[in-house]
Amino acid sequence: MGQYQEKDMDVLEASRLPVGEGRRLIDRLEQERGLPKPKMAALIASNCSELREYAGAKARAIADARYGKGIFIRGLIEFTNYCKNDCYYCGIRRGNAKAKRYRLSVEDVMACCKEGERLGFRTFVLQGGEDPYYTDGRMVELIRRIRAAYPECAITLSIGERERESYERFWEAGADRYLLRHETADESHYRVLHPYNLSLAHRMQCLKNLKEIGFQTGCGFMVGSPGQTARHLAEDFAFIGQLRPEMVGIGPFIPHHDTPFANEARGSLELTLYLLSLLRIQQPDLLLPATTALATIHPRGRELGIEAGANVVMPNLSPTGVRDKYSLYDGKACTGDEAAECRNCLERRIESVGYHVVVGRGDHRGRI
Repeated sequence: MGQYQEKDMDVLEASRLPVGEGRRLIDRLEQERGLPKPKMAALIASNCSELREYAGAKARAIADARYGKGIFIRGLIEFTNYCKNDCYYCGIRRGNAKAKRYRLSVEDVMACCKEGERLGFRTFVLQGGEDPYYTDGRMVELIRRIRAAYPECAITLSIGERERESYERFWEAGADRYLLRHETADESHYRVLHPYNLSLAHRMQCLKNLKEIGFQTGCGFMVGSPGQTARHLAEDFAFIGQLRPEMVGIGPFIPHHDTPFANEARGSLELTLYLLSLLRIQQPDLLLPATTALATIHPRGRELGIEAGANVVMPNLSPTGVRDKYSLYDGKACTGDEAAECRNCLERRIESVGYHVVVGRGDHRGRI
């Protein structure tokens, strides 16, 4: 990541622990469900093959004990790529004049849900930019339509920051879950990633509001984002330990060619897998996705994520004609095994590492 990469590597090398001490800290993380920030930063900075293997084996055993060999599937519907925000890392940022914009109609979304139900999906994830067209009223209408047509399915929203009253309306309309990545828990790092009209305090308040209302709540961050250090990641772990979300989504930072971070290096596969394992160890009941970003940077990214402790995959239910337009970063995996139509391929991939797809809502704490 240019200047950031060199600075971060200096921090990592200076903080590296002996392997034996790293293992002891992983054991302590398992016992105490958290570490003091300096210890957590040192453990993260000590990422190496020996500690990844140790943490991965422990994380997988913990996940198996909580959830068995089942991997939950969510049907992802990317229904708009309009966004009012200008986050520096995002390919659908407002300032990207080259983005090919689209919005799915209510009928388009309902058709995606119909196909998803036919394929065995019992959770629909409505993901989009912060699109002003989708007012509270329009979102409530959409949620109610889905809830009426598919009363046994879970509805997850991932549409960014709203006020508490908006979240309450979505909850009352029938939404169950809400995903809102916090991206970083450190104010100075937040300023590296976002323009000044956006606020880390507001994003954190949104997550607290969602939890208080009753949503199963998901947060998360990019691994290797510009300016990120082990200390920042330790802040993320501390925040997650305090929030106690039901889901945490992490994936490697991947640059998009039409953003200010176009020339930054992408995040590390190895560090992402290590952090997945540490998250599983810190909070055993988490729902942890093996993300599309992992599948993008490695052909077996999902399988490696599962082996590191992940237990959720989110293949794409969006119409094939718009998948390449929801371009958050370059090279996004959006065809082939990423397509919901190739569910058999996905099942075979999951089975290749000793797991199987669970058909059901896949609720927090193992409820199906």
